[in-house]
Amino acid sequence: MSDPCILCVAITGSVPTKAANPAVPVTITEQIESTHEAFEAGASICHAHVRNEDETPSSDPEKFARLKEGLEKHCPGMIIQFSTGGRSGAGKARGGMLSLRPDMASLSVGSNNFPTRVYENPPDLVDWLASEMRAHEVVPEIEAFDLSHILQAIQHHKDGKLFGRLYVQFVMGVKNAMPADKADKEVFDFYVAQLKARAPEAAWCAAGIGPNQIVVNEWAIAAGGHTRAGLEDNVRLDRNTLAPSNAALIKRAADLCEKYERPVATWQQARDILGLRSA
Repeated sequence: MSDPCILCVAITGSVPTKAANPAVPVTITEQIESTHEAFEAGASICHAHVRNEDETPSSDPEKFARLKEGLEKHCPGMIIQFSTGGRSGAGKARGGMLSLRPDMASLSVGSNNFPTRVYENPPDLVDWLASEMRAHEVVPEIEAFDLSHILQAIQHHKDGKLFGRLYVQFVMGVKNAMPADKADKEVFDFYVAQLKARAPEAAWCAAGIGPNQIVVNEWAIAAGGHTRAGLEDNVRLDRNTLAPSNAALIKRAADLCEKYERPVATWQQARDILGLRSA
């Protein structure tokens, strides 16, 4: 297999704190520095959230603007992907930064139960976020937490609601959603087969949560897809070892690319694969 593999680094998220791992980058300066290290390790996409000074999640467009400016300066060409996830804000505030025209933005097209809350994505909000992405030419990365989200994304794309090429990420290992234990690989294989059969033109990625990160990284790379790693999803290298950086988790995924004889995609290749505008 020789197709390049896109590595996405999920640098911060809305949940991990420095109490869990001091390497979690919270300030804009920390995020830029951490992303730069991951960029040099092979990441071509930065999936970004922003935080307040007390580490709580934020949807402040000004923070996103400063992060985008820093990433463009220090990681030239890297694909910038903002999160519109529900933990960072409510309602249309989740898309308040889309006018900054990042290359991509995450988009969840359906709701599901997380362990302690409903991850709510009502149809009218999904449609509004998608319309804002179309207006500002932002390619969505669909975050799929179960099969219905994959099917919904395919239908939205067929209906012309999504800007650009269809790109679906399977998020696996969240309790009450897609499982990701090693015994559940048949579930992963089924999702890949369904997407290929129903939307053969689509590109896809997979992310694993917690200890499942390395498991899903390997599944995705071996199957010819793309993958995500980073401190948002997992703060450890193993049960006893904290990850020293986002770069360390990206390096681990890059090593798997070598194992399966797949080159790590450059940012230029990643932009071409995903049909993005030039940097």
